[in-house]
Amino acid sequence: MNNSPLDGQVAFITGAGSGLGAAFASRLAQDGANVVVNDLDPQAAHHIASVVEGIASPFDVTDSSAFDAAISDVFDRFGRLDILINNAGIAPSGTAASFDKAIVNQMLRMETRISEMQPLDYLTSLSDQDWDRMIRVHLYGTFYGCRAALRVMQQQRFGTIVNISSILGQSPSAGAAHYSTAKAGIIAFTKSVADETAHLGIRVNAVCPGYIDTPLLTPFSELMMAAIVTRIGIGRLGTVGEIAELVRFLVGPESSYCTGSVFTASGGYNA
Repeated sequence: MNNSPLDGQVAFITGAGSGLGAAFASRLAQDGANVVVNDLDPQAAHHIASVVEGIASPFDVTDSSAFDAAISDVFDRFGRLDILINNAGIAPSGTAASFDKAIVNQMLRMETRISEMQPLDYLTSLSDQDWDRMIRVHLYGTFYGCRAALRVMQQQRFGTIVNISSILGQSPSAGAAHYSTAKAGIIAFTKSVADETAHLGIRVNAVCPGYIDTPLLTPFSELMMAAIVTRIGIGRLGTVGEIAELVRFLVGPESSYCTGSVFTASGGYNA
């Protein structure tokens, strides 16, 4: 007899083809959940689905019709939806040059040479398309996912949703205005949805990871990474396994009194 805490539950995870999402899929499957793996990359989705003995559901989370259809397919297949993790995301691009300027500016600031500090030129060079894509993937994707899932969960009168925000949603950073804005929006959205659905037995929480060792950090230079680590209290990047344990807690019975809350896991990052 399987006494795993999530035995028989159905979990839908976006952006689960790699990084944090793949770790979430593995951790929930370990405790008995039937995992549906979403990713923009069909090959990645099918690979992780095979690893966790789950189901692949590749589509773009910015496509509301595709999200609706995917959740409907899950309900038709299993007759329930217990868990939704809105994790799909993209990293800001083209930050290296601005970051190098920021390092020089910080050195000038320490020497009180404020008049010599230069504009970062990140926001002024940010295109409409880059702003729109960032907001749509993170904030619209989370909205589409919650809306589709709640159509099932409200009828069931149970379910748990975890929305992945970021430490930058709590402490916005120069050079990532669109990313910070999208992640801050997820926090506000989470609190609103939690307030709307708590009486239905549906719990909605947000997780704000700090800098985690995932492929999203690949574009960062060694200088950027060194500067970031110096601002992390425990002196290292986080691991996907550490964030997966927090998410596992939030979707499980252990967190039955948690809703509308924001959980930070940043290693003591000092913005």
